[in-house]
Amino acid sequence: MPELPEVETTVRGLARFLEGERLERVQLNRADLRFPFPEGLVQSLTGARVTTMGRRAKYGLIGTDRDQTFIFHLGMSGRWRIDPADDEKHDHMVIETATHRFALNDPRRFGYVDLVDTPRLMNWPAFAVMGPEPLGEALTAEHLHAALEGRSQAIKLLLLDQRIVAGLGNIYVCEALFRAGIHPRKAGGKVSRPALRRLVPAIREVLEQSIVDGGSSLRDYAAPDGQLGYFATRFAVYGREGELCQRAECAADGRVIRRVVQGGRSTWFCPRCQR
Repeated sequence: MPELPEVETTVRGLARFLEGERLERVQLNRADLRFPFPEGLVQSLTGARVTTMGRRAKYGLIGTDRDQTFIFHLGMSGRWRIDPADDEKHDHMVIETATHRFALNDPRRFGYVDLVDTPRLMNWPAFAVMGPEPLGEALTAEHLHAALEGRSQAIKLLLLDQRIVAGLGNIYVCEALFRAGIHPRKAGGKVSRPALRRLVPAIREVLEQSIVDGGSSLRDYAAPDGQLGYFATRFAVYGREGELCQRAECAADGRVIRRVVQGGRSTWFCPRCQR
């Protein structure tokens, strides 16, 4: 699934060609993705000018001069193609400006879109219950301490809870916990304040580096220009079960990365340096 860095990369890629442009043509090639396309979507977008491009958690946002915001979620395999050389059967939505063509391609159709009035954007059901953005100023050690206080659930699972932090996914939680030296099975309420003060910058660093790298490009994901991200080459723990820990003291002792399953998802960590 495209995670926050992949969505951020997508939004930035689209903005280069779409921001400020008028949508001359909008075409739907089927009735639905994961959910039906919103009623009146084509009419609402056709002729509108794009005024803003943004992201909330793992959702891309395209604002128009009609005081509406088009929301897209890429699901498991979705991506936008810019000026594709040919049509593909999985191009389910196509948007054209005077100079460019944008195709929303989603082979598995787990993605979805919506259109909302911009003044009500933050009241959209998914957004209304979300915690702070991990790259924003509202994510602090104090916020995490208050949100985790008294919680017995594992810190790894709590960080995946969008009500606590918006947009964090499995890859980046594993990597951030490693950088902060926190065991993924530790109860959230028992993570110390010093550890939380390490965790917040670790979250930001891993996400920002992935955005610079263009994402992780796992499975079907590619940026709008077709380029593959290479953050996967920097994974310290994710997918590295049985390999030596990258920390010198652990590697010298032959300590290797382990994998466990938490909440139905794999977690990778170093049992020596994550406490």
